[in-house]
Amino acid sequence: MAAGFRLTVRVGPKVERSSHPTLDAALEALDERLAAERPARRPVRLLAREIAPVRQVAARGEIAGPGGARGGIDLRGDGSREAWTGRWRRTVVTPGDGEDAVAALGRALAQTGSSAAS
Repeated sequence: MAAGFRLTVRVGPKVERSSHPTLDAALEALDERLAAERPARRPVRLLAREIAPVRQVAARGEIAGPGGARGGIDLRGDGSREAWTGRWRRTVVTPGDGEDAVAALGRALAQTGSSAAS
């Protein structure tokens, strides 16, 4: 598939890749894949610091598409999800009213794709 959206999901050392014809299809696949994970993490102690489960990334899903659209969702150790855009510099996407992380990512990536086309 030459054009479309690439989905990469990382869970520990395991990496899964797939291609999807539309942004909606990639978002749906990402949502289903992250829903299958059970990220019950405990706090981790490093030297004198304790890292809470909410600060740990248990799984990461990344979407790359045409027009430079890049973003993803981090599944945190406490089960929460955080959407972000970018590749090297990540910017957190704040969900709007009634949005979950998947909807917020879809909105942000759709705006990125439409601004790249302009």
